[in-house]
Order: sequence, then C-alpha cells, then structure tokens
Amino acid sequence: MDQTIKRNNQTIWNSVFVHVLLWGVIFILPYFFINEEQIFNWKPFLRSLPDMLGIMLVFYINYFVLIEKLLFKGKTKEYIICNIILIVGVTLLMSYMPIWLNKLIPEMRVFRRRRWGGIPVMHIIRNSTTLFLITGLSLAFKMTVRWFELDNERKELAKAKSEAELQNIKNQINPHFLLNTLNNIYALIEFDPPKARRAVVDLSKLLRHLLYDNNQTYVPLKQEAEFLRNYLDLMCIRLSDNVELKADFSYSESRNTLIPPLIFISLLENSFKHGISGDKSSFINVTLKEHPDGKVEFVCKNSYFPKSKKDKSGSGIGLDLVKRRLELLYPGSYNWETTIENDVYSTVLVIDSKKLMNDTKLLDSRR
Repeated sequence: MDQTIKRNNQTIWNSVFVHVLLWGVIFILPYFFINEEQIFNWKPFLRSLPDMLGIMLVFYINYFVLIEKLLFKGKTKEYIICNIILIVGVTLLMSYMPIWLNKLIPEMRVFRRRRWGGIPVMHIIRNSTTLFLITGLSLAFKMTVRWFELDNERKELAKAKSEAELQNIKNQINPHFLLNTLNNIYALIEFDPPKARRAVVDLSKLLRHLLYDNNQTYVPLKQEAEFLRNYLDLMCIRLSDNVELKADFSYSESRNTLIPPLIFISLLENSFKHGISGDKSSFINVTLKEHPDGKVEFVCKNSYFPKSKKDKSGSGIGLDLVKRRLELLYPGSYNWETTIENDVYSTVLVIDSKKLMNDTKLLDSRR
C-alpha cells in the first residue's frame, strides 16, 4: 500500500513538472530573447497575458473536465457543443480584455487596424483558431497520458496474474513433493523401521524449508542448496548398495544470488524415480554450480530405467510445473536440455540469475 501511494505521488509530481515546463517554454521563454538590452521584456509579456490565460483556460477545462466527463464516456456530440461554446466565450474574453487593460494601463495600448464592434476582427479570428488548436493539443496530451495509465494498469494486472499463477504452481509442488517423500518413507517402514524414523527427522527439516522459505518468490542459492542436501540425505537412507550417489555443490558464499525455491527438486526427484534399479547397478550424479558471470547451472545425470505405463508412482506433474515456472520467471533467460544416450539420462538447466537480480532492482526502483 505504501509503495502504491509513493508511486502515485511520484506520478503526480512528474505530471506537474511536465505541465509547468510546457507552459514555461511556450509562454515565458520567448520573452527572454525579444530585447537584447534586457534580460526579460515585461511589456510584451503583460500584453500577451490575456491570450495566455485564455489558452490555459481552454486547455485545462478540456483536460480535467470535458474530456473525462463527456468524450471518454461516449458523449461526443455534447463534447463538441461544449467546446464550441467554450471557445466562443473565451475568444470574446480574450478580445475584450486588452481594451479593458488599455483603460487601466495606458502603456499597454495595442495598435488595431480594423474593428468590428470595437474588437479587432483579425484578433477574433486568430484567437478562435488558436483555441481550436489548443483543444486538439489538450486532447492529444490527455490521450497520451491515458495510454500510459492503461499501459501501466495492463502491466500491473499481468504482474499480479503471473504472481498468482506462480503461487498456484508452488502450492501444487508442495503436495507433489510430499507425496513422493511419504511414499519413500512408507517403503522404508516395511523393511527397516529405524531408517524410517531417521527419514521422518530428515523430512521435518525439509518441511521447515517448505513452510517458511517457500513462501518467498526467491531465496538465496546457498539456502536452496542446503535444502537439496537434506533431500539427498533423506533419499540415501533408502538406497541399496548397488546405487552410487555423488553430489557436488559449488557456489559463492559472498554473493547474494537469488533463486526460486524448489526449482531443482523436481529434476532431482525425477532422477530417483527413473535412475534407480532394485537389482542392477545404478548411479546418480548431481552438480550445482554458480559461474562467475552470474549463471547457475544444475546438472543431473543418472542411469536410465524408465517406468512402465502401469507404474503410477508419480503423476509426472513435477517437470511440467518446473517448465511453467521457468517461463514465468526467466522468459528468454534460461536453457533447459534433456538427453538420453547409452542408457544415461542427463538434464542440464542453466539460469541467468544475474539478469533476475537486475530486473528485480529495476522493479523495486519503479515501485
């Protein structure tokens, strides 16, 4: 809420600045160059003051009232009629005012060649033409501001939609992850109850991460790496001697590299699902590396034992959720490849976390 109020106030001040600058350039700046002997020439400025006030009156009545109340609500005919009445009235005011000022301040007397009812004919024609052009300028200015407002609203709605979709995806990941983990513990209970008890302890550590850290859009890479280590420790309890597990995590302790929580866990789960055999030699090699250029690379290679169609252990939703999250969070800034070669399944995910941090700082500055 505070950020929204601050952003609205900043927008108002920017608008005021643009208006002041616009009228200053149009009305005031030329009078600095009329007389070389004076910095500012007051007489021509005061002489043109009625025209300035009339122009600004038509501009802002259109800008704040007529366009909003009539044109934007589809009352085009009423808008045109009101503008004609406004322009005629302000034209007469602009034409009579110099006469009144001539009586009050004789030094400001304006030379007139032709008169019609005491008012210069060319003066009326010039003023009315100018006011019609000012009406068009006010409309163009208002339409431009309106376009920017609608564009910002569209961006805010798109951002809110993306955040809601991401939250929905994360809500789906948690039950999916817990279901797989509970299935593993259930299997341990059957043949090794002590290991099952240790698995419950390890699961509690993972749940702490899910309950507290997963509510954030991004978490430090170090924190996510610790979560992956805890998960591997949990999985090691149920592994048989024919499975070889290697893990190598390398990242900078000083950098505050951010990463979406649980972005790698589905890839790791997939390796345990398809990479382990009960009676054949199996292996899983996991590498998480942060490169100097800010890119984070996750590589997982495992022996490949595809499940049969009758095997219902897992619905396959995990990888689909990972892909959708990547598209929402890193559009055009990630590369994900999977290959199967010589009975070895490889998945390589590279994320440009540096771009994410830059985009996050830019978004915070706009707020």
